[in-house]
Amino acid sequence: MPLMSTFMNQSANERARMPKGTSSVLDSRRLQDSYATLVPLLRKGMRVLDVGCGTGAISAGIAGMVGETGAVVGIDSSQHLIAKGREDHAAVRQLTLLEADLFTWCPDEKFDLIISARVLQWLNNPGEALAKFKSLLNPGGIVSVLDYNHALLEWTPAPPESMQQFYAAFLKWRADAGMDNEIADHLPALFKQAGFHAIESLNADEVYSRDNASFTSKVGIWSKVAALRGPQMVQDGYITDAARIQAMNEYGVWLKGEAEKMVMKLKDVRAGI
Repeated sequence: MPLMSTFMNQSANERARMPKGTSSVLDSRRLQDSYATLVPLLRKGMRVLDVGCGTGAISAGIAGMVGETGAVVGIDSSQHLIAKGREDHAAVRQLTLLEADLFTWCPDEKFDLIISARVLQWLNNPGEALAKFKSLLNPGGIVSVLDYNHALLEWTPAPPESMQQFYAAFLKWRADAGMDNEIADHLPALFKQAGFHAIESLNADEVYSRDNASFTSKVGIWSKVAALRGPQMVQDGYITDAARIQAMNEYGVWLKGEAEKMVMKLKDVRAGI
């Protein structure tokens, strides 16, 4: 592997690592509201792989849908997330959560459905991930990838300039490590390059208005990003700590007062072999 590719892969891995505290974001996700487009694909008895499962919140919902005759395996490289997920979902017998690296993991059985939600955005080699997914599918299997186009995020009205600057720094911090901020719109081409067929792209935008019960927690995600990812960005020289804290504080004021709506552009791209 060329030296620059090696460096970028290391940078992506370091920046993608989930800091302690991120489990609160992952735990709040549920299949029906965080991956609703997947529900019609699920059938009793299916064998499903959830790549980048975090604490298994969505995986547990899938396990409920495939029933006791089915099986769900969730893999994640974060030991602390897997440990929490095993504790949280210990009663779900058809769910297995494993600490594993996708690219070196070799399961004994293949899968009918492989899903990955909001994960490929953190890789600098998503095409290689899709190729690995393909190798783990049963004949007739399906892959579904849910991910964002961060470049098209919409706030109404615009948040404080400090948060806009933080967000621009966040996107650059990601891009400089080789992560694709617009991966949702590039996934169909990546699927095609990996040799998949019948590629389909479904709109799954996350729309939060002030009349939503979850408005504050969902739109407040960027305060959490500044709190949890911000220190990594400061350490890497993309923003000062003072600017990070200012963005958090001013965004919090905006969220309580002026904020009306946020739209995060999200797509579920799926295909078969």
